[in-house]
Amino acid sequence: MRSSKLWLRPACGGFLAFFLLTIQIQVLPAQVKITEKPAEKLVSVTINGQPFTSYIYPEVIKKPVLFPIRTPQGTNITRGYPLLPTAGERVDHPHHVGLWLNYGDVNGLDFWNNSEAIPEEKRDGYGIIRHREVLETKDGEVGKLKVAADWLTLDKEKLLDETTTLYFSREADAYVIDRTTTLQAQNQPVTFNDNKEGMVAIRVTRALEHPSDKPEIFTDASGNASDAAKIDNTGVTGQYQSSEGVSGTEVWGTRAEWVNLSGSIDDEAVSVVIMDHPDNVGYPTYWHARGYGLFAANPLGQNVFSGGAETLNFKLQPQESVTFRYRIVIYGANTPLNEEAIESMYADFADAS
Repeated sequence: MRSSKLWLRPACGGFLAFFLLTIQIQVLPAQVKITEKPAEKLVSVTINGQPFTSYIYPEVIKKPVLFPIRTPQGTNITRGYPLLPTAGERVDHPHHVGLWLNYGDVNGLDFWNNSEAIPEEKRDGYGIIRHREVLETKDGEVGKLKVAADWLTLDKEKLLDETTTLYFSREADAYVIDRTTTLQAQNQPVTFNDNKEGMVAIRVTRALEHPSDKPEIFTDASGNASDAAKIDNTGVTGQYQSSEGVSGTEVWGTRAEWVNLSGSIDDEAVSVVIMDHPDNVGYPTYWHARGYGLFAANPLGQNVFSGGAETLNFKLQPQESVTFRYRIVIYGANTPLNEEAIESMYADFADAS
């Protein structure tokens, strides 16, 4: 509990006087509520009664995701397309939805690029991640959602059993997601062949993209693709900054403990920070961070990012498992999030067992 000082200006005996009154105010921790809505194929997450995000698993997308995602001010930081097309957004990469975790080459199957846009005759080259069940929910100062999912081939053979625990909390002007995902191979060896498409990722709204002079196709006011390419960087303010001092789109293909994508949406200073845990395979991770709004950490694509200098091809034997841990910080306030605050949050995350 914290104390705050309020300056009050009371009237007294017909005369105005200024008094300093120190009032001890009990500031309660933020309360997170996790609500299952199976008929809607989602689990909603609110903080102090305000919507933060939802864990959704509709069959129209090929993996469970968190969508949409908001700052504590209520500002949406995720691209709406393809689920909720919004005027002025790009309409590329329909598999980029919200915040997700998957990979581009698992035993030769592409789990990353799968979407409804893939023609039926080509779908045998893709994998699907299907939500199986909610294992646990818990409300409180830190909300908890534990879920199970299956990584499947087209003919529904299970390659990997996924158990993911998501912790949701608020720290001052930031919402925090701590994600722990354990993948267990089933009845055959599973190889994550080095591939640039992975692993934990978020697709952000247009305002958090990097300004670009490359013509693109965007949505119109009805959410449909525009007829002609256009360049309009109005309100586009994104900027990557890594823990190693690399900035802008040069972050792509470099290693770092964390990367901060900062910008502004209207008058709100916004940051999205992804943090890699020291216990993860491939730490510190490579970054698959693009200027057009794809922001991803990929520890397994080492051959691609190193230009052939390193090769991993990470492999699990039957029933063997691996765990990945990430922290995602969603910040929104009047002033930008500074590096000292990020380092403090990272130190807490890295020290957690």
